Amino acid sequence: MSQRPQTLGELRESGYQVLPVREEMRRNLLAKIASGEPIFPGIIGYDDTVIPQIENAILAGQDIIFLGERGQAKTRLARALVNLLDEEVPIVAGSEINDNPFAPISKYARDLIAEMGDKTPIAWIRREDRYAEKLATPDTTIADLIGEVDPIKVAEGRYLSDELTIHYGLIPRTNRGIFAINELPDLAERIQVGLLNIMEERDVQIRGYRVRLPLDVYIVASANPEDYTNRGRIITPLKDRYGAQIRTHYPTSLDVEIAIMEQERMPLEVPGIAIVVPAFMREIVAELTHLARRSHDISQRSGVSVRMSIANYETLISNAAKRAVRLGEKQAVPRISDLPALMASTLGKIELETLGDVQEERVIEKLINGAVLATFNRYFSVRDFDDLILAFENGLEVECSDLQPAMRYVHQVAHIDSLRNAVSRLNAAGSPEQIAAVVEFVLEGLHLSRRLNKDRLEGRGTRYRG
Repeated sequence: MSQRPQTLGELRESGYQVLPVREEMRRNLLAKIASGEPIFPGIIGYDDTVIPQIENAILAGQDIIFLGERGQAKTRLARALVNLLDEEVPIVAGSEINDNPFAPISKYARDLIAEMGDKTPIAWIRREDRYAEKLATPDTTIADLIGEVDPIKVAEGRYLSDELTIHYGLIPRTNRGIFAINELPDLAERIQVGLLNIMEERDVQIRGYRVRLPLDVYIVASANPEDYTNRGRIITPLKDRYGAQIRTHYPTSLDVEIAIMEQERMPLEVPGIAIVVPAFMREIVAELTHLARRSHDISQRSGVSVRMSIANYETLISNAAKRAVRLGEKQAVPRISDLPALMASTLGKIELETLGDVQEERVIEKLINGAVLATFNRYFSVRDFDDLILAFENGLEVECSDLQPAMRYVHQVAHIDSLRNAVSRLNAAGSPEQIAAVVEFVLEGLHLSRRLNKDRLEGRGTRYRG
């Protein structure tokens, strides 16, 4: 629209039609489906599960509850719904609750149109301004969500029964938009009743004063399924009001986990140094998270977030970058000796199932070893390294450290045929830093397969021996 209408009269003459928010979202969703345009860009792993359910809910005009553990992109999905709104829509200028110029619901807008008619000024608001969200906490009040009497307006001489004394909360201010409330079960039941009134009865009561507000709001909520199903902290009428309950989930494959890690990690750029992460090291990070999600030592009720994978991936790259800077190497390549650094980024992201003698550090170390062994077994068989094992049985020893120069690995074991084959298979030939990563990977894999012994040295190093 080259010249947008600036008054109610111009808006009428333009033929512009204001759609209810659900119809607006439905129309835009159908257009995206028809054009093949991505509906939720940046959301990975939900194409065949969650997204089709969201599409059905929107086409049916249903409010949504996302059920899922932490780190399953519930909030991101809610925010992505903004893309289904029109880029801009008209409101009565000065309206606090985005009044539809053709059907105003606030006293302010009704009075202004009654006074100015077709000369009523029109403002245009962007889709981003039609979205609001609130984290539900036990101290959330009706004033936060719906509104409160403004004492300043009362002091100015207005009566309490005057609708203009109300300071509107988040939900009325999101009229003709999307309102998301995160962790809905944490909302006090009396507040949930007020939310139900907004969704069902279309009116509110503030300080005993009943205000009829036929709000046009698309409501989205999130909840942990443990809270939702077991503790039963969402009142039954409110649960019934949500048309669609959509279960989110963690990535079902390592490939999806890795894609999310790559997309979400904080970029790290070091002048003069290339960051190169071998595929097997990415797989180890992802495998660590997947093992944690199946571990009996870790509480699965709270979940193991994808944020753990992302934080561990960032830490792994950071440790490798420090080494490259200190040693003056051209490439920063994460390797097995960098894995102990993941302790700091993993602690705090898991909850132990039981307390007592079990220590988080021991649990994490066990998971890291399991991730390395599982990844090693996907790439190699122990029998691939018979000559290397024989060399160790004949007295070969190799020291490893996250501060050891890459060329030292090349000089120690590059002459062994099975290691050369491993380097070639993992596309690491020609790069001392990548060769060092492969050597550590193979040695640790053989150790965890009980074919090599490993001693901890003073400082941060280890020695592999037969």
